[in-house]
Amino acid sequence: MVMKDVVVVLHGLARTHRSMLAVSVAARLRGYRVINWHYRSAFRSIAEHAQTFAREVLPRIENAPNVHFVTHSLGGIIVRRFLATHTLPNLGRVVMLAPPNGGSEVADVLQHSALLARCVVPLRELGTAAMEALPAVTYPVGVIAGSRSHIPLFSRWMNHVPNDGVVAVERTKLPGMADFIVLQRTHTMLPWSRDALAHVFGFLRDGRFSAPSSETAA
Repeated sequence: MVMKDVVVVLHGLARTHRSMLAVSVAARLRGYRVINWHYRSAFRSIAEHAQTFAREVLPRIENAPNVHFVTHSLGGIIVRRFLATHTLPNLGRVVMLAPPNGGSEVADVLQHSALLARCVVPLRELGTAAMEALPAVTYPVGVIAGSRSHIPLFSRWMNHVPNDGVVAVERTKLPGMADFIVLQRTHTMLPWSRDALAHVFGFLRDGRFSAPSSETAA
């Protein structure tokens, strides 16, 4: 039996695996084996999520020909933490949708609420100053940012710079990334948009987006 390449999918904060169904279906239609990992995002730290991921998912991907990752928001930070502490010889490519690689001003404000900070554990680690330092990436990463803000209050907290309603475009960027593109989509809808999906699987196939010059509008 020919083993298939694997696409591992991770959702974002306060979401479930259902929020990544479009990515999962698109991957299966392209012949990948898919692991759409669900985790209780609000109740553990980033390091704890990475440890749980290693325990639950690593045994399922160690023997795959190639393992790719497609992440949304917090999911990208968890994968960065996992890959910083685990060697994956069959690692392929990584696509991050709206990752807060440089933190988020929204988290800066919300973590001042004692109730939210207590109930949403990763919030403390997602601020612009408190984002945990992680090593530079040594694997091919493509970042897709959204630029359609749908939450005026959050946009004001980000000083109205281009943002997707939760993360500023500039703060999605990652030193060492292989490619970067901006689409006119909101944070929530980015994993569901056809243009984003086309770019995701183009990168997994070719290691670049179809418009590698960087920023485009959809």
